[in-house]
Amino acid sequence: MTEHTDGNSIVVGVDGSEQSMAALRWAAGQATALHTGLVAVHAWQPAANGHAPYAPAPAGPTAAQERERAAQVLAATVRKALGTRTGDAVLRVVVEGPPARVLLQQAHGALLLALGRKAHGAFGLPSVGPVGRECLRHATVPVVTVPIADRSQASVEAVNSPSPAGSRVP
Repeated sequence: MTEHTDGNSIVVGVDGSEQSMAALRWAAGQATALHTGLVAVHAWQPAANGHAPYAPAPAGPTAAQERERAAQVLAATVRKALGTRTGDAVLRVVVEGPPARVLLQQAHGALLLALGRKAHGAFGLPSVGPVGRECLRHATVPVVTVPIADRSQASVEAVNSPSPAGSRVP
């Protein structure tokens, strides 16, 4: 599928990772708040990429099997991140090609592109992978990188947070 989204959609890159699930949940909330569409995109590449053209084809899945596996990853990620009641609320798009190129094409004309990232990289800086960096460099729409929740930090904040006024802690 090479169609671009309409100008009233939020596109989110989905690869099955915790980071992409965080981005999907965030994008779903934004889509609801803005009364707009949500497009979950999964890019896949044939396993034979990178082999010399004269090399024998590796014994492995066919392109059709890889495409089906990509669709399964997308469906499972949407179900795990958003639950089973998403129905037609999320347009699922599976495209063969390099992830950054596919995401940029699918997001062309959208409201924004949402991507997942780790909470922190080296030296406490945000961790954006190569696909995210490529999208940030070349996107024609706003790009939002959504971090996964830092569970250890959240539990420390909850323990150290003051009690609301008027509440009693036994």
